[in-house]
Amino acid sequence: MAHDLYDLTQHPPRSPRVRLGGLVILPRMIDKARATKAGKNGEYTYGCSLDRNVLDFLGIEADELKAQIDKGLGDGEILAWMMGNAKKPRQAYEIAAFSAYHEQRAPGGPSGRGKLTDYQSSTPAGAKREDIVTWFDVLDLDDHQSFGGKV
Repeated sequence: MAHDLYDLTQHPPRSPRVRLGGLVILPRMIDKARATKAGKNGEYTYGCSLDRNVLDFLGIEADELKAQIDKGLGDGEILAWMMGNAKKPRQAYEIAAFSAYHEQRAPGGPSGRGKLTDYQSSTPAGAKREDIVTWFDVLDLDDHQSFGGKV
């Protein structure tokens, strides 16, 4: 990949919906790690709570994974390393359930629903949208608007 693909000051990382090895969130996490290495992560943080979902699910430490990503491995090589080094090896059905759950995950309690409402109210386009329901919806809308997108 070209170096500018790692510049998250110019464009967002891949959507959390994009899958690698069936895992949501993983390609986004890889993008943030690569951008961090390049010093171009902008407001994105590698190892954040979203990333922890995948790391904890597989039993992989963020720093161990980042060391592999920093070697310049491609997505497929990173996935192979993760599956080979997972302290919690997972079957395909577990990965499918994990990804389906996270794609549909929405605020459950009043605090989370309040955060979602506050976010929507603070974005011009978000306030007009009734389809922003899940956390992935929020991330995609935020990425889009952060880089000048119109809804």
